[in-house]
Order: sequence, then structure tokens, then C-alpha cells
Amino acid sequence: MPLPHPAAAPGPAAVRRARVAVSAVFALHGAAQGSFATRIPWLKEHLDLSTASLGLALAFPAIGASLGGPLASRIIHRFGALAAMRGLLALWCASLALPAPAPSLVTLCAALTVFGVTAGMADVAMNAQGVEVENHHGRSIMSGLHGVWSVGTLLGAAAGVAAVHAGLDARVHLGLAALALAAAAWPATRGLLDVRAEPDAAPPPHFALPPRSALLIGMVGMAAILAEGGSGDWSGVYLEEITGASTTVAAASYTAFACAMAVTRLAGDVAVRRFGPVRTVRASGTLAVLGGLLVVTARTPAQGIAGFGLLGVGIAVVIPLAFAAAGRSGPNPSQAIAGVATITYSTGLAAPTLVGLIGEVSSLRVSFAVVTAATVVLVVAAGVLGAPRGSTPVASGRKAARGAGEPLG
Repeated sequence: MPLPHPAAAPGPAAVRRARVAVSAVFALHGAAQGSFATRIPWLKEHLDLSTASLGLALAFPAIGASLGGPLASRIIHRFGALAAMRGLLALWCASLALPAPAPSLVTLCAALTVFGVTAGMADVAMNAQGVEVENHHGRSIMSGLHGVWSVGTLLGAAAGVAAVHAGLDARVHLGLAALALAAAAWPATRGLLDVRAEPDAAPPPHFALPPRSALLIGMVGMAAILAEGGSGDWSGVYLEEITGASTTVAAASYTAFACAMAVTRLAGDVAVRRFGPVRTVRASGTLAVLGGLLVVTARTPAQGIAGFGLLGVGIAVVIPLAFAAAGRSGPNPSQAIAGVATITYSTGLAAPTLVGLIGEVSSLRVSFAVVTAATVVLVVAAGVLGAPRGSTPVASGRKAARGAGEPLG
């Protein structure tokens, strides 16, 4: 939903404080995700799950996130951006403690649903805040914010690797991480813009169907999300089962993936300004294909980690650019961006399960061969992310930002 501007526009100092605060929020959100990702192999072993069962369980966070997004829009509408962000971020971080104590597959799926609902609500709130800060800042910052999110996942994953190496039980590790991150939510949100809806404003709609102009753009985003979801959730299991990596090395694979995503996203705005979105995505897609080929042919953990790292580089900037392109694709930027978000979230829902099911029927090598084939779309269809004739990317991007309050990522 579009956030209305405050009654009095914030000054430069307030905007700078808001940018620091929203960066901290993105980092905390990512740290919770990174912490969880390193413990997926532990969950599989602890509950004695098959590859297909784990894939099924990993679909539930995305189901929860899809349910939580519309709820977040209404919470922001009712309580304002600042209060909503504080509460939702704390809930998301606290929910990190839920999956590890689950005694069975059924309870794990229930815990992961709650985990996903809180993740999706916090995700919508922080992206809406990021768009508002970007509007006042006067230049693009969203790619950088997503880069900070990736840095957060890296830090959370690094702590997870250390916990695995130390032999710390996942229930203790994730419980302590949840407590620390939830406690940090309140100070992190200080300085955010407290944007509130007009008293007589109607609540936001629950759903937005993608217009035709957004469908091709959504397909490009779909390819990137398939690679991101598959790699993020399955890289550790892949290295253990396919390359014989130790538990510690398998946990480190997500760290390599998150590191590659972080560095690329932080540099993404510079690359797009210099080369344009089409050439940037085309080159990135080529790297993603090469990374996928390294993963599929990996015989050693080092090659597998290098492949996942290249995949991270190749897909990092695609989703921010897909949202920007959606905002330029038709007369209704808000509907187009929300439509692309719906497409990519649906893919995020299916990706871990698809990788798991294919792996159960054949092997995880075949699963990542499918992921690699999907990344070819980034090379072939990058042209749909270009600015329409007669428009300018900067102006159109600002228009899109004002019209869209729910870019997910």
C-alpha cells in the first residue's frame, strides 16, 4: 500500500537518521533468516526427515509469508509505520525460536507457518518504510537496502556456523539468537519516519492481480527467486549429500551464498547507473548459469560452494530491478509492482518444495539442473527490464516508489 507522506516533510537530518534506521531493520531481518538457514540440515537429521518431507516443510514459511503480507498492510494502515515496524520486527525475530523444538514434521510445519507469517509482515513493513525514505532521499537506495539485508543474513549465518562448529544444540542457538535479535528491534527502529494514513483513508485491498504488462517482468523475477529459494534452503543439504561435506562446511555454504548476494546488491545501484538494467541483468544471468553448472557438476565441497557463490552474484540485483521495471510498465505502478511481488512470492513458495520433490524422485543434481535452466531466462529475457520508450528510469522509478508500498524481497 502507498504510504502517505507525513504532514510536515522531514528535513535532511531526519532523512539521514531514517536511512540508518531502515538499514538496521533490514540487517536484523536478514540476520534472523541467516540464522535459521544454517540449521536446516540439523532439522533434517534431528527429525529424520526424507528429502521430500523437508521440501514440504520448507514450503510453509512461504505460505505463511503470503498470508502475512496483507495483514501487514492493514496493521500499518491502523497503527502507523513506526509502531507497526517495531512490533512486527520483534515478532519476526522472536519466532526464530519456534522451529527447532518441534517434535515432529506436523509441528515443524505449524511452527514454520508462524515463522513465515511474521517474516512476511515484517518484510512488507520494512520495504514500505524503505520506499518512503527513498522518496525523501531523492535517489535510489533500495538495492543498497537489500544489500544490507544480505549482510544481515551473512552475519546470522556466520554465527550459525560458529554454533554448529561448537556443537551447540540448535534449540539453544536459535533461542538465544531470537532473544538477542528481538531485543535489538526497538533501538533499531528509532529514527524511522512515523508515517500514518489519513483518518478517512480506506483500508488497503487484500490482493492485487498482475496486469499484462507485468507478466513478462514477473517471469524474470520468478527465475531469480527459484534460484534464490532453492540455493538458500538446499545448499547445505546438497553439499552434505552430493559432495560429502562435513556439517560445518555444509552450513558455511549458505554463508558463501549470502556473502555473494550482499556484495553484489551493495554495488548494484552503481552498476545499473553505469550499464543500465538490461546489460546488468544479462551479465548477471550469465554468471548465474555458470554458477549453476558448477553446482551440478560439483565433486568437491569447494566447487559446490563456488557455484552457489556465483549463483548469488547472478541473481542478486534482479528482484529490485524487476520492481523498478514493473513501475514503468503501465499506467498503474502500484498494481504492477504488487503483481510482480505476487508472482515472485508464489515462486518462493514453490521453489524449496520443487527442489525437494525432484531430488526425491531423481537426485538433487537434477534439481539444480532445473534451477540452472531457469537462470537462462535472465539472459534471454533481460530486455523486458529496460525503460519503455520515452521514459527515464530515475523518474519512473520514483513514480513507482510513490505508488507501491509492498515490494517484497
